Amino acid sequence: MIDPDGYRPNVGIVLAREGGRVFWGRRIGRDGWQFPQGGMNSDETPLEAMFRELNEETGLAPSQVEVLGATPGWLRYRLPHRLRRRHERPVCVGQKQVWFLLRLIGEDSDVRLDASEHPEFDRWRWVDFWYPVDNVVSFKRAVYLKALRYLEPLAIARLGLDPRLEAVAATADEPV
Repeated sequence: MIDPDGYRPNVGIVLAREGGRVFWGRRIGRDGWQFPQGGMNSDETPLEAMFRELNEETGLAPSQVEVLGATPGWLRYRLPHRLRRRHERPVCVGQKQVWFLLRLIGEDSDVRLDASEHPEFDRWRWVDFWYPVDNVVSFKRAVYLKALRYLEPLAIARLGLDPRLEAVAATADEPV
């Protein structure tokens, strides 16, 4: 499902634990690390898609997390030309995402990367809240920064993220 502007509806998931450390997964068969994310089906709301993607990518059920909030509206990023599938119609130029902040209320051992038939990640770890901004693939950097800036007050209030910790990346190279 691609919108008229060429963007695929998608959800992003910032899974956190007390203190504000966040889940960071390594894409299977690649060197890239990222937050869980995935496309929405045409019959899904963003919340429904988020719970489906969360289960597919981490093995977690809705009962093992608490939804703390979401970004209002869509955040967009464009795919580099080399990653666009030009033979498909309509051509997807990027992703538009609603980002969710979740608190893990289960245990670390509840995370199962092999829960789906087609795993996304082969490793994961907890990292500092702002670490992903500087360590995600460059074309996603600006959208990660915007999502985390929006979700930061919730992380401070609900997860105990230290408000004195500033974003390591105060600016991003690419516009959102």
